[in-house]
Amino acid sequence: MGLGADGERPVEGPAASVVHDLVKRRETLATVESLTGGLLAATVVEVPGVSSVYRGGLVVYATELKAQLAGVSAELLAGRGPVDPDVAMALALGGQRRCAADWGVATTGVAGPEPQGGKPVGLVYVAVAGPNGSVVRRLELGGGRDLIRSATVVQALRLLAEQVAEAPDAAGGGA
Repeated sequence: MGLGADGERPVEGPAASVVHDLVKRRETLATVESLTGGLLAATVVEVPGVSSVYRGGLVVYATELKAQLAGVSAELLAGRGPVDPDVAMALALGGQRRCAADWGVATTGVAGPEPQGGKPVGLVYVAVAGPNGSVVRRLELGGGRDLIRSATVVQALRLLAEQVAEAPDAAGGGA
């Protein structure tokens, strides 16, 4: 069990480690969510002391809000639909930019119960945009709607943790 972002209280959960790393690095985070509908943000803010790193987030469930609020190209959305790796990347970059954060993490996919736009239930993309670039990961998740949403949050946080660990510590927070 690790310590909270404040360095004192013990916490558990998928967000604690990455939040603690961001605190040490003096870097900030924003979230942009579609299928997770705020679950990613809720998981992040469970970590004590997170207010020093979490800038905020967007829940852009409706396709048009991905363009209006997160700045995703309307042409990209029209051409590919909302469940697409390039859309996931654009969401992460849009959140990073709109929230003036060092890191943006995004989720988009199909939680079910029915396929969407020809995309199967369980097809998910998570993306992270950071100071030194961005990355997207395709997931093919099984189970019901709740399990797909929960697994997406865990996978998004894992991808974020990997990217933070690989990035040079520009803020001088040191490890």
